[in-house]
Amino acid sequence: MDTDRLLELVPHYLAMLLLVFLVLGVVRTLAGDVGFWIELAIIFVLVFLYRPVVQVLGIAPSAWEE
Repeated sequence: MDTDRLLELVPHYLAMLLLVFLVLGVVRTLAGDVGFWIELAIIFVLVFLYRPVVQVLGIAPSAWEE
C-alpha cells in the first residue's frame, strides 16, 4: 500500500460518509421514516455518483484518474 495514495483518498471517503449522513438527515426531516430499503438505495446512489461528480468538478484524487 502506498501511504501517499491512501492519505490522498481519506478526505474523499470522509466527505462521502458525511454526505450520506447529511442527505439521510435531510430525507428523514422532510419525509420522516422512509424505511431501511429506501435509505439503502439512497446510500448506494450517493456512493456510486460521488466519484463521477468529483471527477467532473476536477477535484478527484490522482488515484481515481483514468
